Amino acid sequence: MSAQEKTISGTVTSKADGLTLPGVNVIVKGTTNGVSTDFDGNYSINVAQNNTVLVFSYVGYKTLEASVGNSNQLNVQLDEDLAALDEVVVVGYGARKKSDITGSVSSIKSDEVTAFPVLDAQQALQGRAAGVAVQSNNGGEPGTPINVTIRGNTSINASSAALVVVDGFVGATYPQPGDIESVEVLKDASATAIYGSRGANGVILITTKKGRKGKMTIELNSNYAVQSTSNRLDLLDAGQFADYTRAINPSYTQGSANTDWQDLIYTTGYTTNHQLSFSGGSDNVNFYVSGNYFDQDGVVINSGFERFSFLSNIDAQINDKLKLGFNAFGSRSTKNGVSTQANSGGRGSGDVISIAYRFAPDLGVLDDNGNNTFNSVGDDIDNPFAVASERVDETFQDNYRANFYGEYEIIDGLTFKSTFGFSSRNQTRGQFTPSTLITSAGDQGGIAGIANLKNTNLLSENYFTYTREIGKGNLTLLAGYSYQKDKTLTNSAGAEGFVTNSVSYNALDTASTPLIPDSFISEFEIQSQYGRINYDYDDKYLITFTARRDGASNFAKNNKYAFFPSGALGWKVSNEDFLKDNETISNLKLRASYGVTGNPSIAPFQSLATLQSIYAVTGDQTVNAVVSGRPANPNLKWESSYQTNFGVDLGLWQNRASLSVDIYNIDTKDLIVGNSNTPEYTGFLNPNFLDNIGEINNRGVEITLSTRNIRTDDFSWSTDFNWSRNRNTVEKLFGSDVDFFLPSAAPGHFLQDETHILREGEALGQFFGYEYRGVYQGGELPEGTATFSGAVAGDELFTDVDDSGEISSSDRKIIGDPNQDWTFGFNNTFKYKNFDLGIFFQGAVGGDIYSFTLSELASGGSNATTEAVNAWSSTNTDTNVPSPATREKRMNSRFVFDGTYVRLKNLVLGYNLPQDITEKLGMDNVRFSLSGQNLLTFTDYPGTDPEVSYRASGSQNANVNQGFDYGNYPNIESLTFSVNLKF
Repeated sequence: MSAQEKTISGTVTSKADGLTLPGVNVIVKGTTNGVSTDFDGNYSINVAQNNTVLVFSYVGYKTLEASVGNSNQLNVQLDEDLAALDEVVVVGYGARKKSDITGSVSSIKSDEVTAFPVLDAQQALQGRAAGVAVQSNNGGEPGTPINVTIRGNTSINASSAALVVVDGFVGATYPQPGDIESVEVLKDASATAIYGSRGANGVILITTKKGRKGKMTIELNSNYAVQSTSNRLDLLDAGQFADYTRAINPSYTQGSANTDWQDLIYTTGYTTNHQLSFSGGSDNVNFYVSGNYFDQDGVVINSGFERFSFLSNIDAQINDKLKLGFNAFGSRSTKNGVSTQANSGGRGSGDVISIAYRFAPDLGVLDDNGNNTFNSVGDDIDNPFAVASERVDETFQDNYRANFYGEYEIIDGLTFKSTFGFSSRNQTRGQFTPSTLITSAGDQGGIAGIANLKNTNLLSENYFTYTREIGKGNLTLLAGYSYQKDKTLTNSAGAEGFVTNSVSYNALDTASTPLIPDSFISEFEIQSQYGRINYDYDDKYLITFTARRDGASNFAKNNKYAFFPSGALGWKVSNEDFLKDNETISNLKLRASYGVTGNPSIAPFQSLATLQSIYAVTGDQTVNAVVSGRPANPNLKWESSYQTNFGVDLGLWQNRASLSVDIYNIDTKDLIVGNSNTPEYTGFLNPNFLDNIGEINNRGVEITLSTRNIRTDDFSWSTDFNWSRNRNTVEKLFGSDVDFFLPSAAPGHFLQDETHILREGEALGQFFGYEYRGVYQGGELPEGTATFSGAVAGDELFTDVDDSGEISSSDRKIIGDPNQDWTFGFNNTFKYKNFDLGIFFQGAVGGDIYSFTLSELASGGSNATTEAVNAWSSTNTDTNVPSPATREKRMNSRFVFDGTYVRLKNLVLGYNLPQDITEKLGMDNVRFSLSGQNLLTFTDYPGTDPEVSYRASGSQNANVNQGFDYGNYPNIESLTFSVNLKF
């Protein structure tokens, strides 16, 4: 320290309750010299001898400037900023003070996103915001996609996935959790209508971290996790299996092995995740740069995911009027996949998980000749260990995004911002089934295929923002134009008949039989004009009007454009004179909104007539030909959601308790559904064409409660709770005499055409089948029941709906509802000195599950669960389990289960090194933590996990194929050690 400097120290406390504040930024005004207060609110900083001014800033408190003077001690108190009511919340094309928001918006901060290690930020949203449902497409599979929906499924054919906007780029890839500053979830029409035709499913706005003025900060976050399967099925061992099989086929001879196939395909998984970031800035330029490495070895052998990624943000204040910025993101990933969730599991096929359940346990991996075994009962399938270890399924993907913006202040209060962004995704997937998998590819001599995808996305946003004080009010006007173009190219090739298995899919030309190649191009454009008016009068009365006009090439020539308006009102009751000085109610705001949003999420060209290729014969030659595939619909248009929302925000006792309640109703009209009314004589190969012929209603309640329960100098306890309930109803289908249809989600080898129902007056996707009534004991049937023809004692008994005396397809009925009654998230955070403890529960009540897995294992054509030990026999009649027999895999209520669950999603214990130690180490902060994920799950579901998603990927599937379980990659529980270093 020079002679002209001195050391100033002190303590920063809260003026409201006198408690010390850790992490307060203390900066010498006009310089980059700064420090942060330690856990006890203490700081120490070197300053010049003259009248230096220190600036104290802290989230949720008003910034304070204080002169040092002649003293070496400076203690300050910060005023609460009404518990962050003036916190800035990002909304579409701008930002608003949280206290001025009129729509329904949930905010999730960076510490919540990074509360426990996850592959993608979507996973971190689960349980964090009311009304937001997060579903993995395939359990804990490394690299599996995540589906996020807001306020239920609002469509049948079009996607119900929320729109993702990252740093203004619409449809962007999620950044790494450690790069996220905040997440805003826009839920009602007032908040989402600025995105017009794409706002019907809600919008997730992600803001990544940026640099700040001051010294450069270096931060390293490292996680290492050990993972295992959270649950397994109880299956018959070799002896039990032989007894069970002989009850069906007395001539069966037991094999010599006793193999637990689950033990062979499951292993201990590992995850490492390292992120290094640099941030800082000066008066004119701020920067943030990070790099991330993620590597996961899955709990199923031969499965894994590896990814490298980077993100950079640079903002430059060129002069008093012009600001420029550049954002770039990139990632490269490799996924090693294993076959799961097979759509068909018959001879020679099937996924690793389901065949591990089905495969005979009295067989080993190799037979006496050293070849892979294949099943001894039921379908001829290769053993699961061979399929998992020898089949190749690799996906390589590159994602890049760049976004440049310029913002210019034209006159005082009027700014113009222009952004130009470009993203690309390149993907290659190679698959190879070797000839050593005898039933899968032995006859073909090996099968290989390779597929490529290239997607590019171009986005330009240009908008004016004008702000002005008008009397006691503040007016903000927004007007802009947007253009976006998306293009996708795909191609694939395959071959079979390889001399050697060593070339995998990398030498298709060496195969004897090439397969038919395929290629496709898809392209669409959206151009839009949008505007918004915000006016708040006297800091009490709030008005918001939003409108957007979208034109999209997806839709037919008669309906290329549509208009999406919304309006909202807000009243800050707590700012009225009769509540202004109330000691109990510190915040009370009422909100109401109504608006229209759209959903264009169908593939391009769906309104056009198509040609379809077929094989034809000319003379004695087979030739390619085309026929009319599908008729055109020149009137196809957007699905439109008409949404009403009423909300109240309440803060008590200086906002130590904050409550938000929202009640909403969404009527989605002009649903895009396949119309099959085209007469067959017209000659179309596929008479179905998309038409606007349906309506769905979603309605619900959302509650969010945050409390600061205890806060002393050494100890604090805070709680965050959210609860949501959504009900959906199919109001209209087809617009004719047909008021229902019956889709199928069953695996192909089940030979079932119908598994659930969409019917007017009912919820989406309810299970449809026979009501199981127990076991037929022989003799006279119990009243109201019947069996299929030829039944004997020990067979299944069902409800005779039509009183015909025999079970037929007309006896089917609704047997279960996969829609959850309500969902919740419950988080508690405790802090004692340098220690902190977080306990996060998440769960759902209701939501039935139909287990194709348990149905198949009870069909008599494979291994079975230990339930079969209690099967009906002449000496064991008091049971609900039918006698051993080979039966059809009928949809029936025996395999419908309550999906209610409560899960300990995360338990974390953390420790921060004391400030005096970190200073000696030359660091700002050192933190260690030990956490566990999915450690406990409370549920009555007898399958491996209640969060199921069989055939729920894609647009239509995600909406109606709910609650089915088959061949899912298992969910995982993890134990994670983490370290955070900040310099």
